[in-house]
Amino acid sequence: MDVKRSLGTADYAVFSIVLGVSAAIGIFHSYSDFRNWKKNGGDQYFTGGGKLHMIPVGFSLSVSFMSAITVLGTPVEVYRFGVMYSWLIVALLIVTVVVTEVFIPTFYSMGIKSTYEYLEKRFNRATRILGTLCYIAQTALYLGLVVYGPSLALSEVTDLGLWVSVLVTGFVCIFYTTLGGIKAVIWTDVFQALIMLSGFMALVIRGSQKLGGYGEVWRICKEGNRTDLFDFNPDPRYRNTVWTLLIGGAFMWMGLYGVNQAQVQRYLGCKSLKQAKGAVVLNWFGLLLILSLNVIIGCIMYAYYVTCDPISAKLVNRRDQLLPYWTLELFGDSPGFTGFIMSAIFAGSLSTVSTGINSMACVTIEDLIKPFTKWEKKTYDYLSYVIVFLYGLVTIFLAYLSSNFGGLITAAYSVLGIISGPVLGVFMLGLFFPFANSIGAILGLFGGMGVGIWIQFGKKFYPKSPVFYDQKPFSIAECIQAANITVPALSAVNASSSAISADVVRPAIADWYDISYLYHNVYACLGTIVLGLIISLLTGGWKTRKDVESKYLYFCCDHGFCSCVPGKIRKMCRCGAEVDDVDDVSKARYNVQSSAGDGQTKKEEVNAAFEYKESEGETKM
Repeated sequence: MDVKRSLGTADYAVFSIVLGVSAAIGIFHSYSDFRNWKKNGGDQYFTGGGKLHMIPVGFSLSVSFMSAITVLGTPVEVYRFGVMYSWLIVALLIVTVVVTEVFIPTFYSMGIKSTYEYLEKRFNRATRILGTLCYIAQTALYLGLVVYGPSLALSEVTDLGLWVSVLVTGFVCIFYTTLGGIKAVIWTDVFQALIMLSGFMALVIRGSQKLGGYGEVWRICKEGNRTDLFDFNPDPRYRNTVWTLLIGGAFMWMGLYGVNQAQVQRYLGCKSLKQAKGAVVLNWFGLLLILSLNVIIGCIMYAYYVTCDPISAKLVNRRDQLLPYWTLELFGDSPGFTGFIMSAIFAGSLSTVSTGINSMACVTIEDLIKPFTKWEKKTYDYLSYVIVFLYGLVTIFLAYLSSNFGGLITAAYSVLGIISGPVLGVFMLGLFFPFANSIGAILGLFGGMGVGIWIQFGKKFYPKSPVFYDQKPFSIAECIQAANITVPALSAVNASSSAISADVVRPAIADWYDISYLYHNVYACLGTIVLGLIISLLTGGWKTRKDVESKYLYFCCDHGFCSCVPGKIRKMCRCGAEVDDVDDVSKARYNVQSSAGDGQTKKEEVNAAFEYKESEGETKM
């Protein structure tokens, strides 16, 4: 059953078209924006001049952080553990509501380019710089995984070496992102989203046809115990349960769509607050489609290999190679189709990397360079090109380091848990707790990262107990018959696929390290908040809570849905913070819009919206 082979001429032609169109989009937007360069400069390069429409932004949001990891990892996750993974879609729906009601109005009303500018206004500059450095580290590590994943898949089915594929992925991204800026990133994402969705549909249609229809696929999955959707076990040590996916998934999504620069940067580039919210809603529908197709693909893969699991039979070297291996079996006799599916994987990597390096360049300029320099606008504009290019090179280097990680999904979520969770915790401290101060925020951030690192190192010393390693059973019966392997070999395979022996003595602390990978974010975030609040209270945060400006805080009790709550209770929820004109602040936060052609920039409108506060001496700049 060895299907490893080189791609044909038609397959390479498809690759060339995908790469050519991506590069052409970058060239087009580079030429288009050059005519307005003196007028818009960096605003055009990083935020599209505040004129982005919600439809392409929604497409871009959908494919940027759920692309290459989803294409390679999610089908295998469903293949091994069943359809419980679908609950992540519900978690994202909850987060979509929170993001559109809390985070977007707050950031949009401030007229900022970098998310971390909020941290300086709410705390101090040191907090802003620390948040920026954490974001750069998190994104760079994540992009290394994203480049490495599809390159690994390509090396499994083509005669291109692994690192040749890495270089191709990296330099194509560098080319069109450097030339076209955020507009090139967004419109290339739209094109790549269409490629990805078309590739998924081709796999679903061809795979289900070979198995006799999706009804037969579901029957096989049900017999293989892959269709359970309602495991409400509250134990956080089990990998995928309803609570694990809802709670852990919500914190993960919140870190990505609530405070992550790559996403917020595109919200802030929309024409209006309404358009920004619409983009996030469209993003949910896009991810609903993408994740649903990936879950279906995982089910079809299991039904296809129900009697011959390539992972257990060692027909693939790594779990992440299963999808391209299956693709060759489905389309090996159809010129061009294998290349098309591989292009879908490749497109996923391109969309994520281009978004990441553009956003890292933006925060570098806005948070690490501009506050300490007073150069001409043109200098910052040209420097943006250079920094995007350099971050592209860094991503390629980190892809090499990513080869030492395990499964792509687990590795990606582990990186996000160590850094993303604590950063989310700092933003939540700033928004929801008026008595949180800069000392608590900074030390809380370090404490949260310490929790994440502690869990990761603990997992290395005490791997997961077999009791909680809930991988579903597999069979290699037909693999043995085809390869004429003796029965003892089957026993060896089954034994090797088992987790740790139950006879191994494990200390009590090992149970802490058994928690699901999705809870890494949760514990790191909560650790940041709890430690940050304690330190803030110990360092005078309660005394200075009234000095915090209303526009940097968010109180759930002041939302329109809570209008029936008595005033005394609402005042208690604000922890004594000075919020005299709640209705006016809400109006300024939620109704600030940027209208085209009125000659007023977004930031000018925001300042006008808060002018009434400054005239009364109620704001402290």
